[in-house]
Amino acid sequence: MSNRFTEMLNSHDVLLADGATGTNLFNMGLQAGDAPELWNVDEPKKITALYQGSVDAGSDLFLTNTFGGTAARLKLHSAEKRVRELNRIGAELGREVADKAGRPVAVAGSVGPTGEIMQPVGSLSHALAVEMFHEQADGLKEGGVDVLWLETISAPEEYRAAAEAFALVGLPWCGTMSFDTAGRTMMGVTSSAMVELVESLDPAPLAYGANCGTGASDLLRTVLGFAAQGHSRPIIAKGNAGIPKYVDGHIHYDGTPELMGDYAVMARDCGATIIGGCCGTMPEHLRHMREALDTRPRAGEAPKLEEIVARLGAFSSASDGTGDDEPSERRSRGNRRRR
Repeated sequence: MSNRFTEMLNSHDVLLADGATGTNLFNMGLQAGDAPELWNVDEPKKITALYQGSVDAGSDLFLTNTFGGTAARLKLHSAEKRVRELNRIGAELGREVADKAGRPVAVAGSVGPTGEIMQPVGSLSHALAVEMFHEQADGLKEGGVDVLWLETISAPEEYRAAAEAFALVGLPWCGTMSFDTAGRTMMGVTSSAMVELVESLDPAPLAYGANCGTGASDLLRTVLGFAAQGHSRPIIAKGNAGIPKYVDGHIHYDGTPELMGDYAVMARDCGATIIGGCCGTMPEHLRHMREALDTRPRAGEAPKLEEIVARLGAFSSASDGTGDDEPSERRSRGNRRRR
């Protein structure tokens, strides 16, 4: 299968993705508790500006404003009957921006978690999860996305359900998980376990990796964990712009544009092919990331953990979630979550 995204993935040494959706929209006036997806219809100029900001900063791809676009998430805003409409329009706005860029830019259809816990721990069945992801992906395909982009997933069961839904739609896809609990996802998945999961899927994602989580340092440690498994599938790194801090009544991420430039280069040297930012990442961060990737040569080897800490800051936990230094109680809890 070949389309704009797959061609870019094959022809580029590294692709720069976009930055934060929520952080940028809050700066445009979105209020806490509002559904960003409703802005695809109610504030289309602001969504177009969101996409354009990434393109102008040098991004090779950007994600649509559809992260919470499943029926389960939209039901919280009495919009569960508008799944196809909101996803289609979010994608159409992106398609317009990308097609006017004057260079190849891919539109990635953002698909986030349902917010429900899947069986057997929770009540969401595999079949219903597939149905919800399928409905969302259909709308994104209709709107013209180049690739479906699963992100911020914690549970392997939800990752599998999305993969099945995407196969029904017939579009290529990428998928990231969020490692935010001492090197594991909230449901206990390690970097090595994610690689095993990805390689077991049919169709497998074109690229996989990590997004969000804690700080950039932790995310790069996870990327090193992916690379250590020895597979050739492209790796995605989409880390937060530093650590969130509560300042004057607002959440502020302390990562400077210069730090994110360092992060981008180090992510590439850790083995990532698609590099972007998550929470807190603004166009100014992306511009520094673009410049750093374009002007700084590759290192001869992956950075050591000590170098990552020296450049980007300390890890949030002593363990990456995969070692024998964890207490046995922590390991057993993680094993229970993974079932």
